[in-house]
Amino acid sequence: MDSMPSHLLTVGFDLDMTLIDSRPGIKAAYLALSAETGTPIDTDLVVSRLGPPVDEELRNWFPADVVAATADRYREIYPTYAIAPSLALPGARESVAAIRERGGRAIVVTAKHRPSAELHLAHLGIEPDAVIGGLWAEAKGRALREHGAHVYVGDHTGDIRGARTAGALSVAVTTGPCDAEELRAAGADVVLSSLTDFPSWLEGYAAR
Repeated sequence: MDSMPSHLLTVGFDLDMTLIDSRPGIKAAYLALSAETGTPIDTDLVVSRLGPPVDEELRNWFPADVVAATADRYREIYPTYAIAPSLALPGARESVAAIRERGGRAIVVTAKHRPSAELHLAHLGIEPDAVIGGLWAEAKGRALREHGAHVYVGDHTGDIRGARTAGALSVAVTTGPCDAEELRAAGADVVLSSLTDFPSWLEGYAAR
């Protein structure tokens, strides 16, 4: 088979626990929200299961009739508490660079509020070609299709569902809440220990 034309290469990435370790920042934001509302929140439990939208997590701690307003407040305070403590995961910058070196495009498709996602990426010096926020699981497939993504990289079974919905190859990393066995059982096409393995995997994929 001929090598894949490099200009056709489009790779999507999830954000939390795929490109960035946002646990310290999210924990700080939830602690601030807990203090402000007087509602106890087990922040260690929260950051152990990142992936779904904030509204889904807040349902575990707040009455249903205040979840939407509380989610809005969380997004308001998020930049103050969550951006500075969060770090790029190993291999994140190198993975985006590897795509660019092949003339490809790197996009971020995340459940996170898009302005917050953009703040994280700017703070860490990661510059994707597009950032699409507010999408989870199968809904991510819509954005991936619109951008012509061949590959979607994520850390959660919901990311695998998004990739499959888009007809994209699902590359999973074990840096998030799901281990390799769970990711494979959910249908991941490729499982990597972290993004440090992604550039070499991409080289082989592009050659095929």
